[in-house]
Amino acid sequence: MEVGKMTVSINKAINAQEVAVKEKHARTCILGTHHERGAHTFWSAVNRLPLSSNAVLCWKFCHVFHKLLRDGHPNVLKDSMRYKSELADMSRMWGHLSEGYGQLCSIYLKLLRTKMEFHTKNPRFPGNLQMSDRQLDETGENDVNNFFQLTVEMFDYLECELNLFQTVFNSLDMSRSVSVTATGQCRLAPLIQVTLDCSHLYDYTVKLLFKLHSCLPADTLQGHRDRFLEQFKKLKDLFYRSSNLQYFKRLIQIPQLPENPPNFLRASALSEHISPVVVIPVEASSPDSEPIMDLVEMETSSQQSLFDNKFDDLFGSAFSNDPFNFNNQNGMSKDDKDQLIEQLQREIGDLKEELKNFKAESHRLVVQLKGRISELEAELAEQLHLKQQALDESDFLRTELDELKKRHEDTEKAQRSLTEIERKAQATEQRYTKLKEKYSELVQNHADLLRKNAEVTKQVTAARQVQGDVERDKKELEDSFHRLSEQAQRKTQEQADILEALRRELVASKQELQVLRSAAESSAQSEVEHSAQLAGLQEERASLASAVAQREQQMAALQAEVQQLKATLEREKQEGGQAVEELQSRLGEEESNRQAFQQQLLDKQFALLQSALGEAEQMVRDALNRLDDPAHVSCTSSADYLLSRTQAAAESTERLQEARGQYLSDQSDVSGLLSSVASFAHLIGDTILQASATSHMAPMEPADLLLEACRHCGGETLSYLGALKDKASLESADCTAVRDCLGRITAIGEELRPKGLDIKQEELGDLVDKEMAATAAAIEAAGTRIEEMLSKSQAGDTGVQLEVNKRILGSCTGLMQAIQVLVLASKDLQREIVESGRGAASPKEFYARNSRWTEGLISASKAVGWGATVMVDAADLVVQGKGKFEELMVCSHEIAASTAQLVAASKVKADKDSANLGKLQAASRGVNQATAGVVASTKSSKLQIEEKDSMDFSAITLTQIKRQEMDSQVRVLELESQLQKERQRLGELRKKHYELAGVAEGWDENGADLAP
Repeated sequence: MEVGKMTVSINKAINAQEVAVKEKHARTCILGTHHERGAHTFWSAVNRLPLSSNAVLCWKFCHVFHKLLRDGHPNVLKDSMRYKSELADMSRMWGHLSEGYGQLCSIYLKLLRTKMEFHTKNPRFPGNLQMSDRQLDETGENDVNNFFQLTVEMFDYLECELNLFQTVFNSLDMSRSVSVTATGQCRLAPLIQVTLDCSHLYDYTVKLLFKLHSCLPADTLQGHRDRFLEQFKKLKDLFYRSSNLQYFKRLIQIPQLPENPPNFLRASALSEHISPVVVIPVEASSPDSEPIMDLVEMETSSQQSLFDNKFDDLFGSAFSNDPFNFNNQNGMSKDDKDQLIEQLQREIGDLKEELKNFKAESHRLVVQLKGRISELEAELAEQLHLKQQALDESDFLRTELDELKKRHEDTEKAQRSLTEIERKAQATEQRYTKLKEKYSELVQNHADLLRKNAEVTKQVTAARQVQGDVERDKKELEDSFHRLSEQAQRKTQEQADILEALRRELVASKQELQVLRSAAESSAQSEVEHSAQLAGLQEERASLASAVAQREQQMAALQAEVQQLKATLEREKQEGGQAVEELQSRLGEEESNRQAFQQQLLDKQFALLQSALGEAEQMVRDALNRLDDPAHVSCTSSADYLLSRTQAAAESTERLQEARGQYLSDQSDVSGLLSSVASFAHLIGDTILQASATSHMAPMEPADLLLEACRHCGGETLSYLGALKDKASLESADCTAVRDCLGRITAIGEELRPKGLDIKQEELGDLVDKEMAATAAAIEAAGTRIEEMLSKSQAGDTGVQLEVNKRILGSCTGLMQAIQVLVLASKDLQREIVESGRGAASPKEFYARNSRWTEGLISASKAVGWGATVMVDAADLVVQGKGKFEELMVCSHEIAASTAQLVAASKVKADKDSANLGKLQAASRGVNQATAGVVASTKSSKLQIEEKDSMDFSAITLTQIKRQEMDSQVRVLELESQLQKERQRLGELRKKHYELAGVAEGWDENGADLAP
């Protein structure tokens, strides 16, 4: 695709007419990005458009750019990231306009920046957001933190889409059929892309929330569920309103969302979820060309009137009726007036004739020049096309050559396959040649059409520019005459300068010649000096030759001495060899005796080990036999003691394995293995007996599993001890099976271990009342502190600070009152639950029997009291000017989460028709509203303080501004680095919070309860 064609399509798609973008122009832009593998041409064309001064132009740019991000080449995102800051500035600029397209452009630009940031952070998501379930699972990399963060980013993304949807609908008068008007379609057209994005984001959000609910507690995801419910209601309403518009009915089939949102607390609801699918029908073919108005005749017909009215345009209509005020003159005869009029009319006719000839000549020159320019442009375009075609052909042939080489290497052993490949290659080349010829014909036809179109366009524009061109050509001729005069003077001056430069070069050449002559004389002198040096070197060479002869004589004498030393060394070597052989024979005898003694010692030690192993086997068998002993049935034990014995047995197993390895490496020391065997047998037997005793107090099914695990552990232990008794199998003996059996016993013991053992069961009821009372006291104390701070602020602060303090402390007081109402409602509901569920038992027994629920109430009460205390401290610091508004907002959110946890823990066992439950839910809504009030008042107070402390740059110099600008940039980089580190720390804290919450709830390492 030619760059010029893509540029024309971009300019046609993004124009100032308030009509919808034509699909064929947008499609050409998308194909262009795939052809050039990027968006350089798009941005080069867009940068020339006045997007900041025309709102309709900016709106249509956003529509086309959205299409490119969805359906264009993947490199469109990379090429567009450098313009992200410009889009942000443009969004802020259009945001100041509250009417027309200004607010729409601001929100659309914010959506596009959000989409770019989302795809940059999550490069696995394509621009059109189409992914399979397996690819969606791979994006999280099996990490719940990644899925958590991805869900938050999708909520933000979908929020921007819904804001644009809602803003477009609010800007239209829905009482009229706006979807059939051109202006209405211009605003509604981008919503097709928004609908496609929203359907995918809704589907992925539902699937991710189900996945998060399978890994995390439901209370932790309460905020996610609330935010999803809000977006679900908005999206459902917008889809319903869009499906009733006539404009969308023929372009897109909008899906309908279910009546009720998915229930994430029920895992089986995922199978009921149906992914919404947006269907785009096959588009009707649109005409490739549009009618062009023939403006030539219209312009030609109007030229005569323009020429006739030239005098009126220059001197005015009143002057043409009475040019020289003849009717009002006195003392001039009528004949003189007529003669003067005739004379002036003749002069005007001459001037008009001269002007017409000049215009005709100018028009002829302009047409010739423009024709020449068009020819040159066509030749340049043809050359560029031929160059690109040659490059493409070279790349294609290179690719074909590589492919043929690979095929030749793969089929080198089969000659018949090679022949087939060559035939296919020839067919491919012929097909490519035909396609190239056809493409050349199409290119030539296209060039002819472009040339004809350019000629027509030039004819139309030439007629419009004739009048201006005449004046401009006249000025250009005068300027050309002045330029020629100046050029002539300049050339004369240049020739004089050149002549002077030649003279200076001649003088320089003479000086260089003189230098060369002096250099030649000096070289002759140096040659004589070299001859003298050569003679001295020859004498030195003779002296060196005599020294070498003396060295050779000394070398010969040294070689004779070396021969004598070698003979002496050979004799001493033979004598030493004989002595060594005698010593080796004696050493061999001593070594055989030592090995025989050591073997006897090893045999005795192994016999001792076998006896110890036999005793250990007897201890294990005795423990197994006692499992069926009726006298042992009355023995009982606790799961905690069983776990301690199992842990000791596991450690003993590891010590036995280490002692076996040490014995295999050094069999001379068997003491460590003997002590480990004794300890191992004792602890295994004790574990079997304690497990049997624990099973007597356990339910039937866990008891049977525990006895079976004990028998299996005893059998594996006997097999392992038997392997240790045999020398052949000692090295390959493995205690993995024993370790697995102990792990199985440990798992069953953990299941039998009662939960919440850190608190005695009889104390649970009292502890619930204490914690609820402590929570109420903490809230009352917080309210008292807030009233004291308000009184202190009224006495010491004035103006804006007093107003801010009143607003913040008032909202905090309202929140404390709402929490107090919530705690009272929770107490009433708990009292009702206990009375209805305890039966004949006491309240303490009811709390002990429902220990997990009771511990949840205690934890929620502590969280509410702690949150109230922390928020009061934060408010105190803010009032004093030492705290941060953000800390106060976070504390309010934390209190809302804690109260939500208390509500959830209170209504778990409540009757759904209970009046107290209704009061509790109403109190919960009141807490949420009060929390929102605290956040809102805090934000408004922060803005008011920031407006009060506005910056004043009136007295700063340019150097100071530059310095402060550099300091501000450094501060921005530091804050960005701190923000990144703080986000990583937040992720780690959340991960640790999930782990601790899982431990408190009795999960295993994988986040699920242990199976029986």
